[in-house]
Amino acid sequence: MQFRVQLDMFSGPLDLLLYLVRKHEVDISNIPVARVTDQFLEHTAVLEQIDVDAVGDFLDLASTLIEIKSQMVLPQQQAEDEDEVEDPRQELVQRLLEFKKYRDAAQLLEERGREWQERFPRSTNELPPRSQKEQLPEIAGVELWDLVSAFGRVLRDKLAKPEVASIKYDDTPIHVYMRQIDQRVRSEGSVAFFDLFPEAVHKSTLVGMFLALLELVRYRYALAHQSQRYGDILIEPGAEQLPAELSVSSAAEAGE
Repeated sequence: MQFRVQLDMFSGPLDLLLYLVRKHEVDISNIPVARVTDQFLEHTAVLEQIDVDAVGDFLDLASTLIEIKSQMVLPQQQAEDEDEVEDPRQELVQRLLEFKKYRDAAQLLEERGREWQERFPRSTNELPPRSQKEQLPEIAGVELWDLVSAFGRVLRDKLAKPEVASIKYDDTPIHVYMRQIDQRVRSEGSVAFFDLFPEAVHKSTLVGMFLALLELVRYRYALAHQSQRYGDILIEPGAEQLPAELSVSSAAEAGE
């Protein structure tokens, strides 16, 4: 079975910025630029470890945040007869408000779409069958950026020290990690996110396991929960069972 992980689940830099603003529980028009910039760079560094080609837009917004941060720490010299100095955050705030408006509208349409899917339309043969493009489900429960933040801690604490003498690379398929994580979570009932990852392993192993976990959560094979907002993340079995095709493929590859 061919299985490929897509990284289009990372919605973009403005989505990350909006998440950080909500995390600090502040009004969008009063963004704490210094703190948000530091945390934005931390999340971007984690994404860069996962896929360096996917962080271009994040780096572009990061440079904007750094520029705004530098402008706000510089002393503002202003004559008494001059107009009030423009807030350097104003343009970014407008972009973020516009993004939030469309994001909220998209979420509303998605909720209505789920409601309509629960209804049974009258069948008819008058119209030709139409093919529908498969829509990938979103991460539910714990926000995606919570998982990215938690994975940053895993990279800091569990990444093996680099060895100059040899270079190791783990090319284990993602679905093999999916089966391993699924079996452990279902056998133990609940596993802390941090404890899912082994100690002192290569970065490619950690990234592979993280992508596998994202796919499990994305397709409801596993659930991610937090006892409190931005607290520790627990991984629990989902209502959906991992497809038999993945189970057979992973077992075969693990036996090689």
